[in-house]
Amino acid sequence: MPERTIAVVGEDRRQAAAARARAAAGRRVGGPEAVPGADYVLFPVPLAMDEARLTALLRRAKPGALLLGGKAPAAAAALGLEWVDCFAREELAVCNAVPTAEGCIGILLARRTRTLWDAPVLVTGYGRVGQAVADRLTALGARVTVGARSPAQRALARSRGGAALPLEGLAAGAPGFDTAVNTIPAPVLTGPVLAALRPGSLIVDLASAPGGTDFAAAAALGHTALLASGLPARCAPDSAGAYLAQTVLHIMEEREAVG
Repeated sequence: MPERTIAVVGEDRRQAAAARARAAAGRRVGGPEAVPGADYVLFPVPLAMDEARLTALLRRAKPGALLLGGKAPAAAAALGLEWVDCFAREELAVCNAVPTAEGCIGILLARRTRTLWDAPVLVTGYGRVGQAVADRLTALGARVTVGARSPAQRALARSRGGAALPLEGLAAGAPGFDTAVNTIPAPVLTGPVLAALRPGSLIVDLASAPGGTDFAAAAALGHTALLASGLPARCAPDSAGAYLAQTVLHIMEEREAVG
């Protein structure tokens, strides 16, 4: 099988780390100049380039090339190009939950004036990120309560050393907390819930923008509410790049195994 070439578009540290990891795995790696001859093209996330520049770059991709990145842009579909959303892959989501959780804990340690040990912390959502955050907070001695819609998720949270309550019970349970971490990309920490939190609470919202917190209400109530999405690339770009590279290599191996 001929050697495949990967073109990496983007200059942030995560992209650079991903390029190094793929080169170390024995793949030919180039920059944007390699797009016309590349079998695979990796785009940055977020895709921060104007539509004209993106379209011009996509037109340079050779027929049959596989494009990889986050959510596919409309221009790729319009040009009939094949695009894979790497971040929809379970393996990458699981790996990225780790630096997200570590980054969140870093924010909590920097912003709080008391230890996390013995601190009551509310974590809303118990998917991959919620589990990673809750597990690490519990290991640090925090008294974690998970707010989750699913009875199975609440049972799992309790089985792993935390407490749990249903999302519809957040306002009733909120007076017990001065720290909350949201992982749900939908309105969860609403005005009534925020009003019930202890005065001067800290809220860290890890969900994708615009998050699940009513930030205006939080500010009016005197809380500190931070939108902290995209933590892997900000807090651990080398690790995030390595996770991305491994995912891309698996996608390539799967494609080449059937090709």
